[in-house]
Amino acid sequence: MSSPARRRIDEIGDESRRRILDAAEELFAERGFDRTSFVDISERSGISRGSIPWHFKNKDGLVLAVVGRAIDRAMGPEHYETVPRLAEVLDEYANWLRSGNSALMFMILTEAMRSTGAVHTQYQEFLARRRKGVELWLRKQRPDGVDPTFATERERAFAVALNGAVTGIHLQALVDPDGIDLDAALQALASVFDKHVADVWAQPTPEKERTPGKGSGSRRSKSR
Repeated sequence: MSSPARRRIDEIGDESRRRILDAAEELFAERGFDRTSFVDISERSGISRGSIPWHFKNKDGLVLAVVGRAIDRAMGPEHYETVPRLAEVLDEYANWLRSGNSALMFMILTEAMRSTGAVHTQYQEFLARRRKGVELWLRKQRPDGVDPTFATERERAFAVALNGAVTGIHLQALVDPDGIDLDAALQALASVFDKHVADVWAQPTPEKERTPGKGSGSRRSKSR
């Protein structure tokens, strides 16, 4: 077979795969995994039902392909390589959330919590990549002279906290879209984080060096 003919066949195959993935992603986000069949995906994508297992073997393979593609798109470490402002990163995240299929990530979470199989592993990878991205973003801003072991631990902890806050805002926006101003919430988070980013690397004050609070002083006065 000539090279141009082979390329054309490959292009047709790639296009069919993309259409199947697009349809599956939409349906999984709308209905969940269990209530989505190959027939549904075939009708939505316009690709014959028999072609789906040819591309993905079975439903598990299709689910993993959908999850893998979502992982590649959603806030991977490459988003942080140029050390953008946090507001810019969250603005990009908001745009993805509005794409219509972001509910997929919570569908995947539900599936991941019900099993220890491949989907569970894929979701772990998704969360790990998001945390790794934030850690990388923080590391590029790490002040000179900070103990690297301490700094790494703190960056990891802040990455968990920041991702937890973003996930919480995302979930609220999906459940109560009319009651949540997504942009305002994400920008408020960015503002608070930016103001306190130096605290990531602040060494904790030893207990014996802390200035007694007002309550402590009052208790001592009463005890005299």
